[in-house]
Amino acid sequence: MVRNDLFITVPNFFKCPISLDVMKSPVSLCTGVTYDRSSIQAWLDNGNNTCPATMQVLPSKDFVPNHTLHRLIQIWSNSINTSSQSPQNHSISRQQVRDLIKKIEAKDSNCNEGFSKIIEFAKICDENRKFVADVEGFVPVLLDILSNVKIIDKDVMKNIVVFEQTIRVLDLVLMEYRDKDQLIRSMVARNRDLLTSILLILEKGNLDSRIGAVRVLQIIAIDTETKLQIAEKEGMLNQLFQLITSETDSTAIEAGLYCLIAISIPRRIKVKMVRFGLVQTLGKMLSQLESSSFSIIEKILKLLEMISSCTEGRTAICTDLVCVTAIVEKMLKVSKTATEHAIVIMWSVCYLFRDQMAQETVMKSNGLTKILLIMQSNYSPSVRQMCGDLMKIFRVNSKSCLCYDTKTTHIMPF
Repeated sequence: MVRNDLFITVPNFFKCPISLDVMKSPVSLCTGVTYDRSSIQAWLDNGNNTCPATMQVLPSKDFVPNHTLHRLIQIWSNSINTSSQSPQNHSISRQQVRDLIKKIEAKDSNCNEGFSKIIEFAKICDENRKFVADVEGFVPVLLDILSNVKIIDKDVMKNIVVFEQTIRVLDLVLMEYRDKDQLIRSMVARNRDLLTSILLILEKGNLDSRIGAVRVLQIIAIDTETKLQIAEKEGMLNQLFQLITSETDSTAIEAGLYCLIAISIPRRIKVKMVRFGLVQTLGKMLSQLESSSFSIIEKILKLLEMISSCTEGRTAICTDLVCVTAIVEKMLKVSKTATEHAIVIMWSVCYLFRDQMAQETVMKSNGLTKILLIMQSNYSPSVRQMCGDLMKIFRVNSKSCLCYDTKTTHIMPF
């Protein structure tokens, strides 16, 4: 029986009580009712002070992202999209996959079509990806293709198509590979040539292959030496920065941020990133992002937290008031993880580094109110201790820092 997409039944708890549409960014009010962010924001912006569903007066107009519901909606949406595809148009048999792999291993001159069909097959489900990953000898063949870089100018575009297809297959099956540790060691051993191919893909490839390339970079960044080789490969950091700043695709931005986080552990790399202007770039991104982009915001704050662990990073953050303001603004508005990253950054620049300009910016941005709330909430003991350290600094350094309009002054710990 052919499925008719016009009769999809949407679970009621996926619908916004205001718009009655499937929620794109579910958030919960203090009454416990969840709405789509854009709908409830419009309701509150119109001057309403009640919960639309219960009509209770709202003691607070703050809302919290409902990450669990958001993920459930995403899973449901993906299942609808997958089941609506026609198997006749999007699937090939496992035997056909084996035959295509044999042609690729034999270096068939017309293997691009085979790569495309394998990619479509692997994208359908985890079982298909595992099947491709388990075909004996195939993944090492992919590494051989990527590691044999002999590029003549006139053959660049011919090579890039092969590299694009290869990296996409490798990205799809990597998580399912049965002996991943051995594979990663093999990838690291071929590091120099592999990095050259990946850089070529980042410079000239399409978006899907660039996303695959940075995911592979993240996988091989397993030790300090490899992280340094990636970061110090000429042109690599520039391409990673371009991916997170010039693309609008959230998957691409997240992949780039993940990769930067993975390679930024050595101090030498942090300093290099600071000199590249990473702090200013992340501060600008953070100030422009809506709180609904919680996953990207969490990664930006995580990267800034790592950068703030070195003197050069703290100095760069302190001198970028846009960045400091954006960090404070995102506290308590995105997620618990984002708030914890933000507190660590503020503790680094305001308490550990004792930067007066950063302290004043936090005060002007109503950061003290938020720090008090975090200190009294269910956060980790280390985060609450950092909040206590911050409050002591503000109390000592400013006689007027506690004279702000807030309903939380009764819980002042001093």
